[in-house]
Amino acid sequence: MNQVLAEPAVPFTETSIESVLLDADLFVKYSSPEKAFGLLRDAIDRSPRSISLREKMRDICVRQKNLNEAARQCLALVSLYIGREDFDVAYDRLQEAKLLDPRISVAPGLEAIRRARRPDFATGREKTSQQVRTDVTFAGNLAYVNVFDAVQVIESARMTGLLVIKSDMHLANVAFNEGKIVDAECNGHNGVPAFREIIEINGGTFEFSTSDHEFAVVINVSSNTNFLLDCLTELDNERAEKQGLRNVANEIG
Repeated sequence: MNQVLAEPAVPFTETSIESVLLDADLFVKYSSPEKAFGLLRDAIDRSPRSISLREKMRDICVRQKNLNEAARQCLALVSLYIGREDFDVAYDRLQEAKLLDPRISVAPGLEAIRRARRPDFATGREKTSQQVRTDVTFAGNLAYVNVFDAVQVIESARMTGLLVIKSDMHLANVAFNEGKIVDAECNGHNGVPAFREIIEINGGTFEFSTSDHEFAVVINVSSNTNFLLDCLTELDNERAEKQGLRNVANEIG
């Protein structure tokens, strides 16, 4: 018995896409969002690189509180915007994905944007102090991208440079040699005490600039991850101790 092979779906034309977008809006307007989801899902399957279809799906999912699907569309859009070299919008969608689903790690997306924006860094740098480079490689908002994500990107790319952090209450920086944390400054403090203040900053902006020279080693770490975990553990222990002292004081009082 001869099998009939299904023909591959033909991508939509721009006219067809406009029709799908209009129909999706009508379904939502008349309280049938599930029909809009189905329509857009089928259209995206046929034209997966259509930014307008994915943006419409993202928008409707956000409005209908389907946050997981909205985050998934944001991540897909990051790749599409990188392909168009529209890096600012790619970064916006990456931040939105993190806001919609805090479990998402933005480090791979930040790295992809960094590599696409500066392809000369994608294959690694020669380890020589004679090559001068002092420009902003990537930047972000700490409300969406935390210090840990930024450190992970810098470490994975083995970059030497300075991570500058600015907020209403803080002016800080962290120095890196080939991806390793080697020094920190925050509000007049240096070294480990400064870094412990930095990891508690959860607002403001950051930017990382590469440097041609290595920095003096004030913080000597074998692993950024272990160092971060040690600092967090110490801070947690100090908070617990202070809480215990407060509880004892309350009991005595």
